[in-house]
Amino acid sequence: MAGAGNVNGEFSFGTTTTGIGKGTGTARNGLAKIQTNKKTNGICHDDSTPPVKAQTIDELHSLQKKKSAPTTPIKGTQGSFATISEEERHKQQLQSISASLASLTRETGPNLVRGDPARKCETPKHVSHHHFTPAFNVSDSALKFTHVLYNLSPAELYEQAIKYEKGSFITATGALATLSGAKTGRAPRDKRVVRDETTEDELWWGKGSPNIEMDEHTFLVNRERAVDYLNSLDKVFVNDQFLNWDPENTIKVRIVSARAYHSLFMHNMCIRPTPEELENFGTPDFTIYNAGQFPCNRYTHYMTSSTSIDLNLARREMVILGTQYAGEMKKGLFSVMHYLMPKRQILSLHSGCNIGKDGDVALFFGLSGTGKTTLSTDHNRYLIGDDEHCWSDNGVSNIEGGCYAKCIDLSREKEPDIWNAIKFGTVLENVVFDEHTREVDYTDKSVTENTRASYPIEYIPNAKIPCVGPHPKNVILLACDAFGVLPPVSKLNLAQTMYHFISGYTALVAGTEEGVKEPQATFSACFGAAFIMLHPTKYAAMLAEKMQKHGATGWLVNTGWSGGRYGSGSRIKLPYTRKIIDAIHSGSLLKANYKKTSVFGLEIPTEIEGVPSEILDPANTWPDKKAYNDTLLKLAGLFKKNFETFTNYKIGKDNKLTEDILAAGPNF
Repeated sequence: MAGAGNVNGEFSFGTTTTGIGKGTGTARNGLAKIQTNKKTNGICHDDSTPPVKAQTIDELHSLQKKKSAPTTPIKGTQGSFATISEEERHKQQLQSISASLASLTRETGPNLVRGDPARKCETPKHVSHHHFTPAFNVSDSALKFTHVLYNLSPAELYEQAIKYEKGSFITATGALATLSGAKTGRAPRDKRVVRDETTEDELWWGKGSPNIEMDEHTFLVNRERAVDYLNSLDKVFVNDQFLNWDPENTIKVRIVSARAYHSLFMHNMCIRPTPEELENFGTPDFTIYNAGQFPCNRYTHYMTSSTSIDLNLARREMVILGTQYAGEMKKGLFSVMHYLMPKRQILSLHSGCNIGKDGDVALFFGLSGTGKTTLSTDHNRYLIGDDEHCWSDNGVSNIEGGCYAKCIDLSREKEPDIWNAIKFGTVLENVVFDEHTREVDYTDKSVTENTRASYPIEYIPNAKIPCVGPHPKNVILLACDAFGVLPPVSKLNLAQTMYHFISGYTALVAGTEEGVKEPQATFSACFGAAFIMLHPTKYAAMLAEKMQKHGATGWLVNTGWSGGRYGSGSRIKLPYTRKIIDAIHSGSLLKANYKKTSVFGLEIPTEIEGVPSEILDPANTWPDKKAYNDTLLKLAGLFKKNFETFTNYKIGKDNKLTEDILAAGPNF
């Protein structure tokens, strides 16, 4: 071997005139000698890096994290140096949270301290003290500290979930997989709204309404149960966040929960405050007490199961008992917005929303399976939001700061944006994954078919931040008509828009015993009946008024069947529907020639570029004309029957608006 020789019976590498051996002396094997400096105390050190500035392992760990706390100028003081100390700010935050968690019977909140109880500190730095005379009603929870984990970051919440919550795992793409327990969907029959002097007249009660009543006393019983449960824990998670991107109409919300999963979910779904906004947060406008791991007492009046989701609009509070499904918090707040926003003459909408490069905004309404998510996600347009919006005098704004997407059968090809959003920070609910690789199998329904992903809206590449836009130009109502008799697209007048908005129609395909699949009509008022608080006609009237004022056009788009009902016809091809939507966005469909259909009286275009003209009129596509007419009349009858719920409701002094809306329905 070149450069190597046998010296004194040992192998050694010859030194070279260049390289590491130069001028340093060589060891026996020819490599550079390790430099050592003899210290006075006789200990040798490796001088390649200076030693750490820590005497103990705890001190070393304390160097790993640096403090991040801005200081807020005190309002009304002169000069930029007048600031609240970090200690004073923490004290104010804890006093506010303690007030939120106050027991109504003991009239006092818990003793709070910031931080994770697992990190044992010598003495709590920031404690909310209550000076009160001991009485008979002092409880054990008043004698202990409750640790508050306040507005933790996703990384901190991951650590909490993985350490303390069974069923929490990091998936191959970095998302947090969690389980929601026994409940894997919302429990609408267990939702209650306090009926008091105010809500008695304002809310929609009775047949067809999603609002099931409870009294104030029962709410307070459940609130006390939830608060006592949360106060008995070693730690609670508190999120202070916002709803509604319109800065003039933002709502401050506080979510108190027992699980890192719930805290991360709401971190994603609500609007995330900046550190400065958090310092000036003050008292929340609405508070959620999520004690979902603890059941309600079934002997309590109005309770029908061990689950209860209770809204008290006067107290601006929501209590969750007996369900850990995180969607209850999201949709509970949506219900609250359906009450608060119309009071400000702002229309709250269960819709998708996007905006073109020229600033034209479109709203998309549609029930599950109609293509709302697919059609509102358009790479030529910016996404304002996927689910909940407000329409005010300023234009449209997203209520949320995130998206809550269905994951069943998700694929990179079909939904690339959702697929790519499932990364660090995303919550994956109830999915199944490989135990070794942690790769998620989105086709697996072992836990539930309602698998979901919750992620911040900025994870969608073409999201418009801030999520606001001008007044909508087009209002698109989507229906998946499995009966195959609605046209692929119809232009609606204002009365028809109100009629179809209140109807909220789609048809599902349900299996029957013989295996024959029979279409079933589904109606959901305002395309979100489970969340509306006022009578549907009120929202419809607001929609028509805003459309008229700002010159928006209503459209009914059928993404379902053509040439026959489910089983004999075929599904309208997605590229055709996309061409229809493109023609609506561009404004070219407004210029088309139209003809009127029988029964429903819909205006249908005679031609659209890129769409076969024969499919535009469903009457042409059915080979059996009698079957077409019979099916058309059957569907019209279902519409009429569904609308009976709304006919007895008057808006204003006369019944003219209701009559106009009724006249816009099917006529046969």
